Amino acid sequence: MQKPLYNVRPIRDLKDMLCQSQKLFGERNAFLIKEKDDKYKGITFTEFKNDVDALGTAFLSLGLKDAFIAVMGENRYEWCLTYLATVNGTGVIVPLDRELPADEIQNLLHRSGAQAIVYSGKHDEAIQNISSSLPCLKYLINMDATEDSDNCLSLRKLVEKGKALIKSGDRSYIDARIDPDALSVLIFTSGTTGIPKGVMLSHTNICANMMAVCSALYIDSSDSALSILPLHHTYECTAGFLVMTYNGCAVSFNEGLKHISKNLRETRPSILMLVPLIIENMYRKIWEQARKKKTTYIKLKTAIFISDLLYNVFGLDIRKKLFRTIHESIGGRVRLIISGAAALDPEVSKGLRSLGITVRQGYGLTECSPIVTVNRDHEFKDSSIGLPLPGVDVKIVNPNEEGIGELAVKGDNVMLGYYNNPEETQKVLRDGWLYTGDLGYCDDDGFFYITGRKKNVIVTKNGKNIYPEELEALLAKSPYILESMITGEEEEDGDVKIKAIIVPNADEIKLRLKQDEISQEEIHKLISNEVKAINRGMPIYKKINKIVIREEEFQKTTTRKIKRYTVS
Repeated sequence: MQKPLYNVRPIRDLKDMLCQSQKLFGERNAFLIKEKDDKYKGITFTEFKNDVDALGTAFLSLGLKDAFIAVMGENRYEWCLTYLATVNGTGVIVPLDRELPADEIQNLLHRSGAQAIVYSGKHDEAIQNISSSLPCLKYLINMDATEDSDNCLSLRKLVEKGKALIKSGDRSYIDARIDPDALSVLIFTSGTTGIPKGVMLSHTNICANMMAVCSALYIDSSDSALSILPLHHTYECTAGFLVMTYNGCAVSFNEGLKHISKNLRETRPSILMLVPLIIENMYRKIWEQARKKKTTYIKLKTAIFISDLLYNVFGLDIRKKLFRTIHESIGGRVRLIISGAAALDPEVSKGLRSLGITVRQGYGLTECSPIVTVNRDHEFKDSSIGLPLPGVDVKIVNPNEEGIGELAVKGDNVMLGYYNNPEETQKVLRDGWLYTGDLGYCDDDGFFYITGRKKNVIVTKNGKNIYPEELEALLAKSPYILESMITGEEEEDGDVKIKAIIVPNADEIKLRLKQDEISQEEIHKLISNEVKAINRGMPIYKKINKIVIREEEFQKTTTRKIKRYTVS
């Protein structure tokens, strides 16, 4: 029997959400912003709402009512400000990946018909260069410019202009009505399998998702978050920004992957939204530090044994005290890490729980705003993607003899469709269900599991299905393998053999062999032994038959998924 859910306050749309949060949490900090002197200043919920109203009013004064407005830049206050100022009374927001090449940004601006783009200063030259080829693009708005120039506007000046307009009695934005079911957010997918599609989301989609997440996981105004994953990705935008604003939490921003440890200690967040790669690296570093001294390693193993015994048998929780040094290394307050965007090694979440760090894995996709399932506070399984969110139906379509089939989703969080692409929309939206393209199964307790992507499945001559992600997860457990990709290679007899393209972890191999230089032969031998060990536990049809060593890392999306279509 499933345990009761948390109560959540209803919201009609994101404008309603921000108004409610301002009334409930007005003088609390909505954001903590790092300034040039390395000190942090707070921006309250009241200040944030005033800035949103001001920027939205300025947008309307530029004639941008119902326009598409793109936003591009690193995670920062101005990004969040632009997002809500656009959707709460102006038009449609188009978040863009700042790591895309200029020609792809140009393509997405053209496809969306964006009339304005708000961007951080470091992208000024690139945006200026492509703007002349985009006749729809009327306004370039620089987040960092202090003054307007001939060809670009200052975001700061626009906020000042909006405040002056409101003071003079302009309520066009403040009184604007929101259609919660209309297109408000256009998100171009990362594209692990090809050309990005434009996912159309409404206020209803996003608000339904936010409320459902908060009924499954407890979050309140005493919490705070460090925003690490890129905000243009729906997972971070919904869970790391909007859910936090809804709950009265303070959000601070990571300055880059190499600054995560420093920013964690500076801002001391209680909640983190992460991808498995970061979580697994965090866990690996804990043990790497411990292994440097045999006595430290033995002490940590013993402490975990005692702690688990006291917690699991007697209900005594001494984990935060016992592993205080580890907790302090990530700020000292982290109580919840939500993992998404890829599969997390269950041994990592179990291991971190033994240290007093709760990790809850979920599953979602942009088309679902994005969260579909999540492991809850009191109901979880480490190897599972969790239970469906309240109000979300999930079913397995055409399951095989193992119970594995395609996941289909129905609920208010499901997208309106793909922008200007009815053919692709009809492929995935049928009879009210979204067909995800992900394969998985459901256990007797209602927990769901992902086995791989439908497009990636390798089918043998005998009709056996091989899920590349399963083998890739096993290879990832080896310290000598940095990353891998499993493909099928057709033989002359028509059968399919399994090939592993592997990027070795050169640093770990050097440590193992205790030498500064390693030959290709030594690398291949070590990797071959790792593959043989995995093959021993596999049925014949799943065994890896061929190994290809690759020197460069695979091209990836911003959530660290391999772009499989780029690998030949």
